[in-house]
Amino acid sequence: QVQLVESGGGLVQAGGSLKLACTASGRAFSMHGVAWFRQAPGKERQFVAAINYSGFKTHYADSVKGRFTISRDNAERTVYLQMDSLIHEDTAVYYCAEARTNWALRRSGFPYWGQGTQVTVSS
Repeated sequence: QVQLVESGGGLVQAGGSLKLACTASGRAFSMHGVAWFRQAPGKERQFVAAINYSGFKTHYADSVKGRFTISRDNAERTVYLQMDSLIHEDTAVYYCAEARTNWALRRSGFPYWGQGTQVTVSS
């Protein structure tokens, strides 16, 4: 059984930074891709960033490219999302998700999800 636990969310002023962490348990974490998604109130859940099993391949949504960085430490079973130059529009609940395979981008490729962590950016 896969469990994902997010941490690191909070309240930050516009222009500030936060670093989210997603720690996994339950199966061979180092063999699977991981992604971050986010959901703002009244909006659909949207893709933010993804990383492949080894950490050598990443992909970002255009809205966060150049501001967010996804990384992973397989020894610690943890994926990180460094968020810099935050803007009000980044306010959302952030979810991490683990893929069925070593790389995925579409929501359908992620059967395992965490409970989410709230990020609020004050303008």
